[in-house]
Amino acid sequence: MKQPIDLQELTDRIMRELQDRLPQRQVHQQQRGAADPGEAFVAVTESSTEADTPPMVPNPHAPELLEEWCASTPARIGVWRAGTRPLTRAMLKFRCDHAAAVDSVYGEVTPETLDRYGLFTVETQYGNIENYLKRPDMGRVLTDRSAERLLQECRRKPQVQIVVSDGLSANAIERNLPDVYPALLDSLQANGLNYGTPFFVKGGRVAVMDHIGELLQPEVLVLLIGERPGLVSSSSMSAYMCYRPRKGMMESDRTVLSNIHPGGTPPVEAGAHIGTLLRSMLEQRASGVKLVV
Repeated sequence: MKQPIDLQELTDRIMRELQDRLPQRQVHQQQRGAADPGEAFVAVTESSTEADTPPMVPNPHAPELLEEWCASTPARIGVWRAGTRPLTRAMLKFRCDHAAAVDSVYGEVTPETLDRYGLFTVETQYGNIENYLKRPDMGRVLTDRSAERLLQECRRKPQVQIVVSDGLSANAIERNLPDVYPALLDSLQANGLNYGTPFFVKGGRVAVMDHIGELLQPEVLVLLIGERPGLVSSSSMSAYMCYRPRKGMMESDRTVLSNIHPGGTPPVEAGAHIGTLLRSMLEQRASGVKLVV
């Protein structure tokens, strides 16, 4: 059976080969910073979507202002062109980021990651990824078998219930869980909170926390879930929190800490902050717009 191709690695290799083929003179010009930026290649970094790349516009009228703009946003500005077409580098980066977004939706969290944090797996009624995308409602309800397993293996009425789900980005869990999860456990301990049996929900939507709340009846629940990937980041994770989750809850009753990834809210900082928010929910017996933070 053929091994799946890592598109990020493939793109990096292509960019390195293209750069190796540049005339030596141009390389020297790049090193001196005198090369035409419209023709220059810059190797794609490990995190292509979050790379801090210089502007590619040759001879800009206000170079310092352009650099300031490019440094202030991960959006694609100052990418220049070759005639009416985008530069090879810009086009490859766009296709690489698009492929990473698609891979995040169709990817899966590896068993090794789940084993590392002692997470067993239950599933929603999503069936398959195509159905998951078309029927969000089926990602909000656990299968009967999964519900029975939770009742058998999880502690009832915990103070804090931790749930992890792939959502729309398995990549978000793979990249951020190693930083968020230990920081969250440390934060719970520092705030004097105990937690129940953590587990992983495959094919979950945010509102699956309501069904879980009905089954396990935690005081507060935190759902770490992969967010919809984009061309800036394919690894953004959110933490949805709720006081006494139950079916029929309003979305305004949920508290969310979003944009958790290395280029957004730092994962370690997020894990520590989640514990503080959960303690506030328990003290105020509220979440969402009713919570005062």
